[in-house]
Formats: sequence, C-alpha cells, structure tokens
Amino acid sequence: MSTATSAFTDRSVAGEAGPDLRSWLATLEAANQLRRVTARVDWDEEIGAITRANLSLGGPALLFENIVGHESTRCTKFLTSAIGNRRQIQLLLGLPEDTSDSAIVRHLKDAFNTPVAPRVVQTGPVKENIVSGDDIDLWQFPAPKWHATDGGRYIDTFCGVVTEDTVTGRDNIGVYRGMIVDRDKIAKLMVPTQGWGGHFQEYKPKPMPVAVVYGWHDVLPFCGGSPFPKAVCEWDMMGALLGRPVDLVACESVPLHAPASAEIVVEGYLDPDPATFMEEGPFAEYPGYLDGHPAPTPVLRVTRITHRNDPILRGTLEGMRPGFLVEDSMCNYARSAIAWNLLEGAGIGGVTDVWMSQVSNGTNIVVQIRKAYRGHAQQVAAALWGTSGSGWFYKHVMVVEEDIDIHDPEALDWALAYRVNAGLGDITFYGPTLGSPLDPSTPPEKANMAKYGSGEWHRVLVDATRSWEFEPRPEWGGRHYPAINKIAPELEARVAARWEEYGIGIPYLDDERRELLTMEALSKRLPDV
Repeated sequence: MSTATSAFTDRSVAGEAGPDLRSWLATLEAANQLRRVTARVDWDEEIGAITRANLSLGGPALLFENIVGHESTRCTKFLTSAIGNRRQIQLLLGLPEDTSDSAIVRHLKDAFNTPVAPRVVQTGPVKENIVSGDDIDLWQFPAPKWHATDGGRYIDTFCGVVTEDTVTGRDNIGVYRGMIVDRDKIAKLMVPTQGWGGHFQEYKPKPMPVAVVYGWHDVLPFCGGSPFPKAVCEWDMMGALLGRPVDLVACESVPLHAPASAEIVVEGYLDPDPATFMEEGPFAEYPGYLDGHPAPTPVLRVTRITHRNDPILRGTLEGMRPGFLVEDSMCNYARSAIAWNLLEGAGIGGVTDVWMSQVSNGTNIVVQIRKAYRGHAQQVAAALWGTSGSGWFYKHVMVVEEDIDIHDPEALDWALAYRVNAGLGDITFYGPTLGSPLDPSTPPEKANMAKYGSGEWHRVLVDATRSWEFEPRPEWGGRHYPAINKIAPELEARVAARWEEYGIGIPYLDDERRELLTMEALSKRLPDV
C-alpha cells in the first residue's frame, strides 16, 4: 500500500489496542471455541492428522504449545482450525449463533460495499523483534509437513502474502502456498492469473518485493483467500468487517506495509529469473486428491523477519471432500457474497441469493433469481465467467428461482429433475477457457503452467428456472408452466388447529415449513408464468 494513495496517513502510534490474533483467540476461548493442546505433538504429519480429524468433527481452534523440535526455538506455538466451522465464522463477523448461511452471505455482501481504508502508524508489537542476516532461519518456526506426500514443510498456508501494484500503488493480499527450501528461502507456487501473479509480471525483470504475514486477526486469511475484483484492496475489506481501519507499519527491508500487531512478518524478494527457481511440491491441495509433482517455482529470498515476543505461527491444511471440510471451505461465505456483488455491479438485477458449496471450494456456484426475462440465467453465467476470479471459481453455474432453497440439496435436486431439459437449451457449454491448474479432472498436459500459465476448463450453465418457451395451456390455468401442487390455506389452517387432537405426537410445522407446505407466499413472489 503506497502511503501516497492511502486514505489514512496518520504516522502516529496506534491508540487503543486494535484487533489481532490474540484478541481473536480471546473471543474464541470465551465462546468455548479454542483448545490449548499441551500434549507433545510432532510437526511431521501428526499436527496434520489431528487437524484433519478435528475439522471433520466441526471442532474448535487448536493452539499447539508443545511441538517436537520447537521446545525452545524462536517460535514455539502453532494455531490452526480457527475459522473451521460456522460458529467461528459467526464470531468472526459478530453475528448471533442462530444466523443462517444465507444471512451470513447477505451480511458480508453489505459489509463489502462499505470499505474502510487502512492507516499507517509508526510502530507496533510486530517490531518487538527484528531478525536479519545470518540470524534468519525459517526452520525455527514450527511449519508442519501436513500430509505424507507433501514435498516438505509448508509454512505458507493461511498467511497473507502482500504485494503492490506498480501502476496504482494498490496492495494485494492473497493466500498463496509456500514450502521452506532453505533457512532463508521459500519456494512459492506462482499462478499468473492471481493478483500477485499480475504484479510479478509488472516487476520483471526485477525481483518483486513481498511481505508474508503469519498470524493477525483471522479476517486476514478470510479476505485474502477470497476473489475480490482487482480494483479492491483487501485491507479495505478487512477494515469493513472489523468496523475500523487496519493499522499498518512499514516493513524493514521492502517497500510494503503489514499489520502493526501481526505475530510474524517475513520480508523478501521474489526473483523472476528461472535460474533461481527451486523445486516446490507436491502438496495435497484443495480438491482432496493426492496429485501433483515437484516443479520449479520462483523463490522468496528472505531479507528480514519481524515478530512479536512469544509469536504464534498460523497455518491450515487443505484437501476438502465430503465429510472433511477445511478452513478454506469457510471462505465460501465471503466468495458467495463477492459473486453477488459482482453480479449486481454488472447490472444484473433480480439476484436474491448466492451460494458456493463448501465442499467444492467455489468450483460450483448456485444463483437464485427473481426471473424477469428470457436469458436471465445466461446473463448470470456470462457475467461470472468474465470476472478475474473465474480462473479458480464458477466452473459450473446453476441458476434457480426464488422457490428453490439453494442451501437445500433436495430442493436443488428437484429443480434439476423437473426444470431442466437439455434438449431445449437449458444446459450450456462454454470453452475451452482458463481454469484451475489444480483441478484433477483436467488432463495434466492441459494444465501445464509453464506452457499456458493456467489450467483449462470447459464451463457449464444449468438453467434450472422455469421455461418461458411453452405456450399457455388451459389445464395449467392459462400458465406457461404447471402450477405447484399445494394445500389450500383454509385446509392447512384447519389441520394446524386440530394437530394435537390427531395424537400424532410430534410438534407441528414451524412457520417456514408451513410456508413451503402451502406455497401461498410463494405464489405471490413468483411471476405467474
């Protein structure tokens, strides 16, 4: 973040203590969402296995405090699983425990439309220790080897990688993986379609300055792992969620800024010269498959490390599949909200809900609309496929109407069964296009990053809205599509009044289920096609 372009240039020391990792841990602990693991554990796969089991159970955040080989190193503590379930997301956003998935997305949608710019302060706790020269040693930090097939110890998993656009001065903060390859070197997976990938091209042939933030308030990985448009700075989005500016301090050896109260910041330069590349990988990535191979990647050469006293390293594992979600899965609340704002920003009206299922990591997206014209669903898909986030997201788009609960797999299955006719154009294919290089359904030769700079996807739209192509029919009451079967409101009210008399012995339907039963409110919301 260039100080010349920041809305906040206050060079004073931050006043009241702002949010950071330690305040976030206090919030989690007060809500019984934190466990301090004092049993001796090994960074070599054991932390990964514990984390996998804990996340699959919807468990609490885990702060490991007794790690093999790190009893007296520069960093002795490691945190994971701190935004790994819905309750933790509600706490992160200050929402009540009964807040639904849909309401969480709507909250984020609104918050992301009210950015709060950061401010620069003179100093902060992250400056308590400044490490340079021969004292730099990444092996002093308890980075896990998460999975048996990983190529090494991955220190960069749920961190914030900070780079700056040379033209606009705007920062990008992304979550990009990195493996320790030497005491002062981190091999980084570089994808040109990502935010920092564009910055990397701008700096060539010079090395690009980078700052990696490990451990701050968890709005950092939550926003850093979300596909905001390139004109949006993630610092502004973090401020929007916190309701106050992010306090930043200047780095020591690179022209960048990092949170003043971060736990650890690693500074350095990423060299574009292929002669400096080192082997990175494999790493068991987000799709949940054991795939990949070592490949030459750019290397971050560390020039300085700053950290708090008694610092905490933050990280997470990847690899989601049914029954085994990960922290990255929870970022889909933000990704859904961003997609909704992108659609509205493109001038598409009638969007009433958006959901990217947690197990597909945004590869699949469902959009609920109030259908207003033929081609509405096609316009939704075209807009999503044209965004900067489409390199990783929106491979399969499904569009439904308001009567379909997009958080209910049964409702989506019903819409797919009875509102989709492939022969009438309800399924559209588009491609080849760019796509995730980590998707195992793409042939390896098509995901050659060195050759193409991206993977390859053929995209699909499933238009599961009611067709407007049919002629009105008398037996459908003059509609273009059959009416939905429903119980008359008078009969439903009579059944409700006599429910206890029937002696069935289970509570009567709540208001939401009664609405679905009668569909009375629904008939008022949907256009009478």
